[in-house]
This record gives sequence, structure tokens and C-alpha cells, in this order.
Amino acid sequence: MRYQPRLRNGKAAPLPWPLAMYRRLNHIAWPLEDGASRRMVLVERLLIFVGFIIFCEHNEVDMHYVLAYRNDIDKMLTGVPTYLVLFEMQIRGFQLAVTKDSFKQLLQKFYADMYVSQESEPVRFARIQRQMLGTRLNSVVYLMALFNFSLVPVQNVIYHRREMLYQQVYLFDNTKLQYYIPLICANYWVGIIITTMLFGELNILGELMMHLNARYELLARDLKQVANALLVHGHPAKIAAQYRCALIEILRRNAALNRFGQEMELEFSFRIFIMFAFSAALLCAMGFKAYTTDQLSVMYYCCDWEQVIYKSSNAQENVKLMKLVTMAIEINSRPFYLTGLKYFRVTLVAVLKIIQGAFSYFTFLTSMR
Repeated sequence: MRYQPRLRNGKAAPLPWPLAMYRRLNHIAWPLEDGASRRMVLVERLLIFVGFIIFCEHNEVDMHYVLAYRNDIDKMLTGVPTYLVLFEMQIRGFQLAVTKDSFKQLLQKFYADMYVSQESEPVRFARIQRQMLGTRLNSVVYLMALFNFSLVPVQNVIYHRREMLYQQVYLFDNTKLQYYIPLICANYWVGIIITTMLFGELNILGELMMHLNARYELLARDLKQVANALLVHGHPAKIAAQYRCALIEILRRNAALNRFGQEMELEFSFRIFIMFAFSAALLCAMGFKAYTTDQLSVMYYCCDWEQVIYKSSNAQENVKLMKLVTMAIEINSRPFYLTGLKYFRVTLVAVLKIIQGAFSYFTFLTSMR
């Protein structure tokens, strides 16, 4: 009974294949349906608790590997990346497990109010799909890495070994069959959770940002169309008042989009902070998505209000309209950005700076060899 997002008309929302896999395979992160029975809720909580214990066990044996080879920097650094990814995913995944309800509410609002469907806006929908191709390709790469893990049991049979999927050191003989089978199954489960979490969050965040950006573009289009229609058909004595009423409606829609952006910020802020703190490379695929509202203040300044005032013969309405335009520009003077706990903005510049810092550490470690 995994939650199935629905459009405003009640139909099931068409999920891209990465989100469909995220929904099916990641019970840690994806919420249940609203009508789930109490028994189902208790079973899910039990599974999440068991999953947390499995992650803790993997954290321990991964750390044992790092400590066991602390005097051999080459072998130690072989285990550090997998340990960092594991630790990052445990924090992000189980933080999301605790806040599933807010995540579900965000999805409900998105698909009801923000989602740009193919039927209503085919051109913009197609452009969104093109913009998401990079993130889809990123998902394929993650799945290929997961598929590569399936070769380990084959190699174990061929070479008569019982190796784990990751670099791990156990405090007991994990090669005994009664231990090896459940431990290798746990390895695969952790790999599925981590992989789906990696590409699932990138895809859901990309979908939210791209459709929100399209809604802002539609807002600008409608504002332009209102001005053009009034300039052609509006009466000089009424045109300013009519335009002001239309502008108020546009601002209401603008405020709704801004509120949704703030809800996105609240939902993803902590996990974005963890992403930056643990692995800047994972954010490269989404660095281009932080540009959404840069042009909003310009949109209101360039909405032909001066032409409306030029044609209007009502001086009092002209003054009211100019004040409203000024307020609209002021409201949108600060662009919307996703941040990591207000500590930094998600921009390509921030990503590049962190990558440069990571490269400095790499050259430092190389010099120690």
C-alpha cells in the first residue's frame, strides 16, 4: 500500500520510471497510503527499525575495515568512500522515514497544483522531459552499479570464495554458510536502499523544480497576455482598474508558488546539507536546477504596465496600479534558492568550490604515498 500520487482530477499521476522504482523498492523513504490500516503502519515501523539496525551493523563492519587498514592508506581509502556513502544514506534515509507525512503532503500538493501535465501544456511538458534526461541518465548509471553487484556471487562460485559486496571486516567468521547467506542478503538490501535513495531523491527534486519553474513561466505568459488583451480592447477609463485586478490575481498565484517553494525548502533543506557535507559529487546532476525565480522581479517590471498607464485616463487608478507594480517587484526581489539549513545555497558555484576543495584533499593524500 505504497502511496500513489494523484492529480487534481483523482487519476493516478504518471510517475517517471526512476520515481516508480523509488516508490516500489524503497520502503524506508516512500510513505504509505492515507487509508493504510494500523496493522500495516505497525509492520512498516517494525521494518524501518530492523532496517536501521542493519544499517548500523554495516556501519560497524565498514568502520572496522577502515580501522584495520589505517596504516595502509591505499587500502583504507578503498573503504572510506563506501563508508561515507553508507553513513550519509543512513542519515538522509531515516530522517525521511521520520518525516514521511510531510513528504507525502508535499507530493499531494505538487501533483494537485504544480504538476504541468502533457494534456494541458504539451510543449512545456516535453521540455521538462528533455531537461530531466541528465537526471534519468544518472539513474541508469546507479542501476548499472547495482547490477554489477550481482556478479559478486558468480565470482564467488567460480573462484570458491565468500566475499561480501563491500569492503568489510567482521569480528567473527562471516564465511560460514549460516552467517554468509543472511549477511550477503543484507548487503544486497542495503545496496538497493542506497541506490534508490540516491537517484530517487535527485529525480523527485528535479521534478519539483522543473514543474515549479514551468508554473512561473506560465505566470509570466498569463501576465503578458492580460496586458496585451487590455491594450487592444480595454476602455481608457477602465483599463488601469481592470489591469490592477488582473495583477492582484497574478500576485495571488505568485504567492502560492512562493509558498510551495518554501515548503520544498523545509522538506529538503536538511538532506541537502547532508549531501553537501558528505558528497558534493552527488549534487553535480542537480546544480543547474537552482535558477527558478531569478527573473520574477524583471517579469513584473516588463509586463507592459507603462503602456496600460499611457492608455488609461483614470489618474487615481494609475497611481494604485503603480503602487501595486512596485510592491510586486519588491516581493520578488529575492530569488528562491534551495539551501542546506540556510548555511549555503545550492548553486553551480557552490558545487564547484566543494569539488575544488575535494581535489585539494586528493592531492594532499596522493603526496603522502
